[in-house]
Amino acid sequence: MPVTSVHTDPEALTTTLVADFPVPVERLWGAFTDPRQLERFWGPPSFPATFSEFDLRPGGRARYDMTGPDGETYRSVWLVHTVEEPVRLTFDDLFATEDGEVDPTQPTSTSVLDFESTDTGSRVRITTTFPDAGALETLLAMGMEQGYTEAFGQLDRVLADLREYALGKGVVTEVLDDTHVRFTRAFEAPRHVLWRAHTEPELVRRWLLGPDGWEMTVCENDLRPGGRYRQAWAPVGDTEGEPFGFEGENTLVQPEHRLVSTEAMTGAPYPPNTNDLTLDEVDGATLLTLLVTYPSVEQRDAILATGMTDGMEASYQRLEREVLATA
Repeated sequence: MPVTSVHTDPEALTTTLVADFPVPVERLWGAFTDPRQLERFWGPPSFPATFSEFDLRPGGRARYDMTGPDGETYRSVWLVHTVEEPVRLTFDDLFATEDGEVDPTQPTSTSVLDFESTDTGSRVRITTTFPDAGALETLLAMGMEQGYTEAFGQLDRVLADLREYALGKGVVTEVLDDTHVRFTRAFEAPRHVLWRAHTEPELVRRWLLGPDGWEMTVCENDLRPGGRYRQAWAPVGDTEGEPFGFEGENTLVQPEHRLVSTEAMTGAPYPPNTNDLTLDEVDGATLLTLLVTYPSVEQRDAILATGMTDGMEASYQRLEREVLATA
């Protein structure tokens, strides 16, 4: 975890985050000044940011939305004050209306980002100042400190070379807390191909099979927010097991980037989990991240105990052979 500390000083009306990374300060600066890299960590995992405007110069502005798994959107805008490469960046970070203008009804804050070299790499110190105690209390109540920690906890993966960091590692499973598990897998392929492989039924049928000896008997997907999907599998030949299936609803569809859906086993008396799939491409390689939210720790453990990680890796290896190799 690169975040060294998060501290709120009610008297000074500030919150300060410090994070250290094993990269040169110029590389760290670059992650904060490139909107495509920012989108990979500016926002908690379940509320990633999308920058639609980015003019990073004194007097400029950057506009972004953070969208949750249910499609709930928080709109914000930076009003840039200082850009001193690669040591300091300052801006007002403000809530915005749907048309991108500052929302005067919401609390305001000013952020100062200081970058410095260290013996082991570099450090960023982010000091956020609030105009009054009310604004500070409101943003703390909205989970600002936890959001900071979760957001910047993703930055080490952004700074790492994707091919060196993730290619060839298979599926990596991280239990984040009682109800959240993150799965990551890298592919030597552009994300538009991965998107098609996950959303076009004729392609899905070729690889989403888990261990050998199973076939996909149903693959239906109404790919739109509110649309339903259904998938089913059955054993082939002498393979042991009973047919089963999953179904759910797509709650968020951002083509070639993000797909959020609920998932429940057909006919089972269990509440659904939420699958949040994102695809991030860097120089022709794509990192797939699946953040799964389970309704309880018991359901989380029961599903992981089925060998989910191994089944995913078997399917992804088939995806590479049967789809990506012929794309």
